[in-house]
This record gives sequence, structure tokens and C-alpha cells, in this order.
Amino acid sequence: MTTSSGRVTVVTIRPRLMLEAVSEMVGQDDWPHKYVRLTLRDPIGMHEGIFSLAATVDPDLIPEVARGAVAVAMLNPSAMLNRAVLGLGPFDGPQKVAAIGVIPSDDQLGFAVTERSGVTSLDQIREERVPLRVSVRASRDLASEVPNDIIKPHGTTLLADEVLKAHGFCLADIESWGGHVSYDLPLPPHPSRIGAVERGEIDAIFDEALGGWATKAAGLGMRFLPVEGEPLSKLTAEGFRPAVVDVGEGVPTVDFSGWPIYTGADASEAFVTSFCRALEARKDRIPWEDSGKLPLPLERMCHDHPDAPLQVPLHPAAAQVWRECGYID
Repeated sequence: MTTSSGRVTVVTIRPRLMLEAVSEMVGQDDWPHKYVRLTLRDPIGMHEGIFSLAATVDPDLIPEVARGAVAVAMLNPSAMLNRAVLGLGPFDGPQKVAAIGVIPSDDQLGFAVTERSGVTSLDQIREERVPLRVSVRASRDLASEVPNDIIKPHGTTLLADEVLKAHGFCLADIESWGGHVSYDLPLPPHPSRIGAVERGEIDAIFDEALGGWATKAAGLGMRFLPVEGEPLSKLTAEGFRPAVVDVGEGVPTVDFSGWPIYTGADASEAFVTSFCRALEARKDRIPWEDSGKLPLPLERMCHDHPDAPLQVPLHPAAAQVWRECGYID
């Protein structure tokens, strides 16, 4: 038995069995454990090299990738990886990472508040010290809801807090003013956050994935607060890109597009080359949208597009493979 990826041997049967089984499991709606971390190593131990690969959106992995503890990982959005390279936001200095490609994903960061809150701008929240009850995102990798005191904030929350800081306050300030910040599961598929708005339990949702909830939120009378003027200028100067929330009339905000696949700037050229060639060989089997759309659009992933912002340089080995494939000049 042979495959396009090489000869099947006793040595390759075992890892392929596990990889195929896990691939099927994570695709099942009723299987909650979607965080995958793989380790590749020589089965005999005669050659150096242990490669860890992480399929998660956890920004905590960026320093691990930068120092070579993880060989390749994924992230959302591109802005977070750009912040890491610049050493801004939650990062202690510039992180030495490089891009392999960016999966297209058109999205924005939205700051929605209820009409009953009386809030019409982000600056008003600071000026009046409004004690909002805010719902933000917990880690997408959580299998179930857990208490706030042990929950890990999602990258969405970290970036939302940076936008708030550009307006002179942060989520912690809202709580100090008597408000409350709840860390909740993604929206969609979990409807509890919209339900909490309908029940009058929360006043605001700060989140991305607007295609799944913005229209319904607007239908409940929620308004999206603009990110504009001096705060937006400050954010764009620091690497964010401006965007628009399309809810009837466009509301300015910051971009949340792109799913970068990235590696360390000093990562092994042999590994990166092999990884990129594997993506090329298997692109017809790799879905990249919720609809399961195929194939993986590698020809777009190595260029800067509005829905796939390539804000971090490609690893030289990745650039060479994409050049050989005719995707870049």
C-alpha cells in the first residue's frame, strides 16, 4: 500500500492510525476536546530533532514558538501575531516568529452595548465610569464553562482590552467601577450570551466572529460603538488595521481577520520546508471555512489580503516553497 506522501511501513502505520483517528474525532460536533498538540520525533532516536505542533488559537504559545519549544502553531487574528513581533500589548519584547501563511477569515472586533445602558461611545464609559456588565470571550479550547477565577482569557479579550486602553481604560477598570466582566464561551455556537442580553443580565458584548451574532444583537436594539479618531490613529500606528462593522450603517472599528500559521524565525529550514510541502500535497483534503470549503487556498495564503493580512514576514524556507509552487514571485 502506498500513498502520495510516501511508502507505508510498520513505522508509519502507528502515527498515521492515530492522526487519522484524531482527525475524525475533532470533526465530530459532539466531541468537545478540540485542542490538539502533536509531537514528531525520530522513532530510533539516532537523529536530533523533536517537533511539537499545536492546533490552537492560544496566544500564550507565541513565546514558546519564538524560542523553539513549539515548531509550528496557529493563531487568530493576524493582528495578534503582528503585536508579538512588535513586542506590543501582552508581550515582553519582540517575539522572533515568522509566518508560513494566513488562512483567510474576514472578521472585525465589535463593541456592542444595549440601548438601556445609555452608552453611545467608548469614551463615555471612561468619562462616566459606567459599571457595565460585559461579556467577553473565554478560550475557544475550553470544553465546558468553568468559574471565572480559573478561566483563561481568549486572544479576543486581550485585543479588546488593548482597544479599550487606547480610549483610556480597561476591563479591570469597569469592574473597579462596580461593573462585572464575565468570560463566556464563543458566540456562536453558544446562544447563552444573546439570551443574557434578552433577559437583562448583561449590558455589553465585546467580541469578534460578528457574522454569527452582530445582526441578532442589532435586532435586539444593541448599538455598536465606533473606534475612531485619535484612539484609532494610535491603534493603526501600532499595527492594527481599521475595519467596519456592517450593521445597516457602517461602524468604524479594528480588523480581526486572518488565521496565521506561524513558526519561529530561527526554525529549522528542513522542517519548515517539509511542513509547507505537506500542506501543498494535502491541500485538497484540508477544509478552511466553517462550511468545509476545499481546497486550502495556499496561493492566497502567502500574500497580503484584506481577509488574510500577512503582516509578519514569511519564514525564508516557506517563501522558497511557495516560490517553487508558483504562488509568489
